[in-house]
Amino acid sequence: MVKNTYKWFFLVLIWLISPSLKGQEVAADSIREFEKSYKKAVKLIDSAKYQEAIPILKNAIKEKKDYWEAYNKMAFCKIQLKDYKGAEKDLKKAELIMPFNFETTKLNGINYYLNNKFSESKGAIDSAIEIAKDEKIDDWELFYYRAQLMFKGKAYKTALEALESVTELNPNSIDAMILKGEIRFVTKEYNYAIKELNEAIKKMPAETPDYKAYKLRAKAKFENKDFKGAVTDWNVYLDGLPGEEEALISRGAAKIESKDNTGAIADFDEAIKKNAKNPVSFCYRAIAKSENKAFQEALKDYEIALKLKFDYADAYYNRAATKMAIKDKHGACDDLNKADGLGNASAAQIIERFCK
Repeated sequence: MVKNTYKWFFLVLIWLISPSLKGQEVAADSIREFEKSYKKAVKLIDSAKYQEAIPILKNAIKEKKDYWEAYNKMAFCKIQLKDYKGAEKDLKKAELIMPFNFETTKLNGINYYLNNKFSESKGAIDSAIEIAKDEKIDDWELFYYRAQLMFKGKAYKTALEALESVTELNPNSIDAMILKGEIRFVTKEYNYAIKELNEAIKKMPAETPDYKAYKLRAKAKFENKDFKGAVTDWNVYLDGLPGEEEALISRGAAKIESKDNTGAIADFDEAIKKNAKNPVSFCYRAIAKSENKAFQEALKDYEIALKLKFDYADAYYNRAATKMAIKDKHGACDDLNKADGLGNASAAQIIERFCK
């Protein structure tokens, strides 16, 4: 009798325990599934397949509602896809689940910056830097975005200090070198700008160059009167990003200074095809034509430039030179007086010399 009672007791115990064990097995399978989804999404993100990663991360979140890491990854994908509002929503959800975590705070700072919310970005970046200090996390990107914010606010010295922190943590950061070059260019330290950009261009992969570095270096070389060097950099830039109006005008200007007026005219022709309402292209093409002694053609271009911009001081000033070349002194002096009245800095000296 006792034996049967024990037997019955154990059967009941097994019956009671079995559903619980079965539930635990399902939960374990579920955990394995959302982890698998997360890992699969991370692999796709590593391959820059952001759009494909998002639905997989959504599936992971369906299985685990409080999966804040998956919300972070989904926000990261949306940032890469320039869906800043979508990223902001995901980061708010991550923050509700796990407040003050480093990754969410950092991504918030980057997302706000890219969405031109600079005040919010600064708050988030500063908070992320404090969390990083407490948790002993080294993250160069935080200081890079702090430098970007300082640059936007024209706090150039502070921006350079932040970039020094980037260099300490990541000496090969091409982004930091380019930003240093940009700051040096804005502060008119052209030699330093060229030096920084030389380093960036040396380190960048040949198959995926950052053409912004060539553009900045071309501008710095032009200001440094290395016009042939500027043309060479504009060539690389336009080979990679053909047809940009600003680049065509700038290369044309460098070609004029390099005495390649025919090449300059070709660049301005192309720029005018892109945008026939820009007076600068007509003015510079007129200068190149005048240098080629095609004076009447030059005068036609000046006329168009001044129709597009009636108060274009430089067009009046340069047209005066063309009129002087065809011995129209009265017309030249009239243009010089107009240029002077509109604020051209060189006109007064020429008036004093030739028109008094």
